[in-house]
Parts: sequence; C-alpha cells; structure tokens
Amino acid sequence: MKKYLSNCVSKLALTAATILLMANMSAAKIVLNPVEYQQGGFALAGFIAYDDSQSGPRPGVLIIHQWMGITDYEKMRAEQLAKTGYVAFVADIYGKGVRPKNSDEAGAQAGMYRKDRQLLRDRGEAALAQLQSSALVDKSKIAAIGYCFGGGAALELARSGASLAGVVSFHGNLDTPNPADAQNIKSKILVLHGGIDPYVKPEVVSAFEKEMTDASVDWQLISYGGAVHSFTIPTAGNDISTGSAYNEKADKRSWEAMKQFFGEIFK
Repeated sequence: MKKYLSNCVSKLALTAATILLMANMSAAKIVLNPVEYQQGGFALAGFIAYDDSQSGPRPGVLIIHQWMGITDYEKMRAEQLAKTGYVAFVADIYGKGVRPKNSDEAGAQAGMYRKDRQLLRDRGEAALAQLQSSALVDKSKIAAIGYCFGGGAALELARSGASLAGVVSFHGNLDTPNPADAQNIKSKILVLHGGIDPYVKPEVVSAFEKEMTDASVDWQLISYGGAVHSFTIPTAGNDISTGSAYNEKADKRSWEAMKQFFGEIFK
C-alpha cells in the first residue's frame, strides 16, 4: 500500500511539473513589432523581435536585408533569433515603403547604396543606434548579420568602426572601394560563402582575405562546396545554373556556424 501511494505521489508530482512546464512554454511569446526611425531626416521602417517571457538585457542582433528589401524572410530570421534568446532588429536600408517588386527594382536600389558606401554605412549605423536604444539589449553584446546585399552592408558597417562584438555575412558581397578602412574594424568577422558563387568571384574572395589579414582583423571564412549565391533563401529555387539557388545543407550548416560564433563573442 505504501509503495502504491508513493508511486501515486510521484506520478502526481511529475504531472504537476509537466503542467508547469507547459504553462511556462505557452506563456513565452515572440513579439515582432514594427519600428519607425530616421537617418538624415529620411523615414525608415524596421522590426524588432524578442521573447517577452525573458527579463533583463540580452545580446542584440542587427539583421540587414537582401536586395529585395525587408520581406517575410527577414522577419522569419528575426523570430528564429528571438526564440534563441536574442533581441533582433531588422534594419531598413532602402526607406519606409521602398520595397522592390522585381529584380530590376531591387538592382536599382542595391546599386544606389553600393555606389554610395557612406550612405550605406549611415543607414546601418542608424539601425544599430535604434537597436542599442532598446532597454532589452545588453549594449556590450551586439552583432550584425546580413544576407547577400545585407552581408556586404554588415561588413561596411564593421569597416566604419561601429561598436560591434561580431559581424556575420551570409553569401554577401565582399568587395569595398576602401580596403584601408578595415583598420577601423573592432569586431570579429565571420563570412559564410558559397564555394561556387559566381557573383563573388575567387579574386574578390582573395582580395577580402588580404584586406582582413593586412588590417590584423580577427576573421574567418567558411566556404560551402556546391553552394552558389543566396544559398540560405528557399525562394531562390534550386537551379544552381542561375548562380543563385537554395542549398539546404549550406543553410543549416551556416546557421549553426553563426550560433557557434555568437557563443564565442557573447560569452
């Protein structure tokens, strides 16, 4: 009888613990809120994402969009980061309401900022300041990541001397008109690159490696075999002959590499 009662108590305790765990899980909510801010009097509209079940400051991650501007893809990545315990802010480089509808419009927008690297940096710095202003963020633990156009933008932000713990570029542009500015970099750098990306040619990769080495930057580059441009973006399709295609293995491996990198810079 005593054994029976003991088992019942154990089961009840286990059930109570399970209910409590489920209640805590249901209480957790990923908040994704629009944020309007400015740079040089120009209206910008980004998003902030965080887990409202957490309390106290936590590391922040600035996300810079690919050439199509802010889409559901960036919002998805922000929610992923929020679930991992970070505060994520999706930067708006192009401006409020400027959302390219096709590749021609995207090329025109991206090209404008690639030609004016100072404006690109200014837009990145405005987004970083917005993230830093959040009471949810530990200002000593902030990283910037970017995809394609955004990867290059994140690297330009680093070259500006921004106060960042780390920068991650996913299949991003690596070139810069001012390689000497790498001397300004304060952060660690992680580049996640498609091994056969036709838009970021081997000579550009070599020039980037030399730029980082000459400036004594703490950098690393991981090249994924068989991956082309946009390898983390499912809507890029799977035809590598176009030079831009999704690669599930490279997507998952690069995300894990980023998480490991964050574990290092945020410890």
